[in-house]
Amino acid sequence: MKADKIINNNIVSSTDCEGNELIIMGCGIGFGKRAGQKLDENKIEKIFRLDNKDSLERFKELLKKLPLEYIQVTDEIISYAKEVLEERLNENVYLTLTDHISFAIDKFKEGMLFHNALFEEIKMFYPNEYMIGNHALYLIEKKTGIRLIEDEAATIAIHIVNAEYNEAISTTFAYTQMIQEMLEIIAKEIPACVESSNHRDRLSINLKHMSYRMMKEMPNPGKGDAVLFGFVREHCKAEYELIGKVDAFIKEKYGCTMAEEEKIHLTLNVKRIKDLSEE
Repeated sequence: MKADKIINNNIVSSTDCEGNELIIMGCGIGFGKRAGQKLDENKIEKIFRLDNKDSLERFKELLKKLPLEYIQVTDEIISYAKEVLEERLNENVYLTLTDHISFAIDKFKEGMLFHNALFEEIKMFYPNEYMIGNHALYLIEKKTGIRLIEDEAATIAIHIVNAEYNEAISTTFAYTQMIQEMLEIIAKEIPACVESSNHRDRLSINLKHMSYRMMKEMPNPGKGDAVLFGFVREHCKAEYELIGKVDAFIKEKYGCTMAEEEKIHLTLNVKRIKDLSEE
């Protein structure tokens, strides 16, 4: 493998056998090298491949000015996330998360702390990603000696969620806000839906999947059961009307509409929570 361009002492660009540009990271891998020279493969720590040309150029510019430990710790966090979640992440997360961690550390050194307005919601709706975020704080402290505030665990979690669903930060925050607002409407009439962590977590998972489908305008795959739907509407009137209020709210604010099967499923969900709480 040969160097095409020396970005700095620890980062070089190269190409694979198909002519795709690669970013090669390794301590001292670019030191004393010139374009066209063969790389010491024993020094290669990580090979980055970003398919989006614009993201690739932005990533190279970012790597030019960052300490190696920032890049290394981001790679460790992403590798850990892939292991925990057991799924692929959008490669752009290397750009966005590296940039964020660099920003967070630099601002921390300046005495500036940023609180996440949706901290509790992210912690509730994305528990696995939040756990990854918490582990990320440990890795950052281990690598740099800096312990970021806990709000950063939630912000890192959002970057991981974005990479899972291939979404922009603003879209993920919109999902989270919508879920929280739906829960608040339900909790006004059935407080047990948020008082018990088990009930709340189960309900929030249902709302999370539904909000993602609605905002992405994906078709609802369910076929529906007219007899069951009629039975639920007749025997769970109060709960069905409550879900109707939720549906009306998100239609007005977000332009989204629940499928009838989703309304029935949520009705049964809140009915079960209500009955269990009364027992």
